[in-house]
Amino acid sequence: MRKTKLESETKEVVRQIAIDPNPKGKHKDVGGSNQDAWNDWLTTGISMALPINQNDPAAANRAATAVLSGMIDMKPADPVEGIIISQLMAANQASLAMYRRAWAQPNEYFEVRTRYLALADKAARTVALLTERLDHHRGRGQQKIVVQHVTTNNVTADQAVIADNLVTNKPAGNAALKSVTASDAKPMPTLDATRQHDLVGVGEV
Repeated sequence: MRKTKLESETKEVVRQIAIDPNPKGKHKDVGGSNQDAWNDWLTTGISMALPINQNDPAAANRAATAVLSGMIDMKPADPVEGIIISQLMAANQASLAMYRRAWAQPNEYFEVRTRYLALADKAARTVALLTERLDHHRGRGQQKIVVQHVTTNNVTADQAVIADNLVTNKPAGNAALKSVTASDAKPMPTLDATRQHDLVGVGEV
């Protein structure tokens, strides 16, 4: 009796990855990284993700140049911002492409036009969401609200102006100075205790 022995040979795949110990970050203005390997990879990814005929080199180069120019103007400070900005650009181009296809449909193809418009609106909402995420990552989404009550019963007019300036962080205008500034000739009136008028006829028979 002859026996057949099946041997499964496993080959170990080894990938050699070279990381530059002294990165120069020549293309950091695109991907936000000091490593140009990441910046170049992100550049290739966003260029291929654009809704353009990639078989037309001239059109593809124009689109990639325009989008990458916009990314440079948005100044990604780190790879996270590079990711968000690249996705924002791709979503924006997808939205515009869907809008263009929607209005290219004949009037009798109302349902098809509506579907394209729905996809365009969805991509536009994605653009707005990514913009908020970018602002939050950059710290713009954090707001600090300081509430301070200022009373002028026992302070001078100058102190009141200074306190208002500290609360609102705005310089006091001329109108505000005229309204609260007191002089020796005309002192600023103080607030007396609140007086209540006598009630007439209440409780009388």
